[in-house]
Amino acid sequence: MAFGRMGDSNEPMSDMNVIPLVDVMLVLLVIFIITAPVITHSVDMDLPQATSEPVDELPESVTLALDGGGDLYWNNEPIALEKLPTRLRDVLETQPDVAIYLRADRDTRYERLARVMAEVRQSGVGRMAFVSEPEGER
Repeated sequence: MAFGRMGDSNEPMSDMNVIPLVDVMLVLLVIFIITAPVITHSVDMDLPQATSEPVDELPESVTLALDGGGDLYWNNEPIALEKLPTRLRDVLETQPDVAIYLRADRDTRYERLARVMAEVRQSGVGRMAFVSEPEGER
């Protein structure tokens, strides 16, 4: 490998060898072409819009509450989880468009909350919402 021009050994070579640079750039280009679709892959979802304004409960609504111990309350009255489906069916007979508002304590076990949500869905309720506190109101 010569560092000078042929025949002139006193002058340094002024041309830069760009072939390794082009090779690296082509490899990087191929990597970006392959990984770009993976990075930009997303799932289209129709997400609900949320507001921070308190929502007034409609007269045809029921509030279900779960405390930290896992006890269930129907409009602030204790109820057993086994009686929930029959009570929901009774309400749906009189008010088919009833809304269920679900409040859960921060310490409620997810399993218990998921079970209550499944019971509400299986009963045929079409509208269910979570109740939360706005930040800073504690």
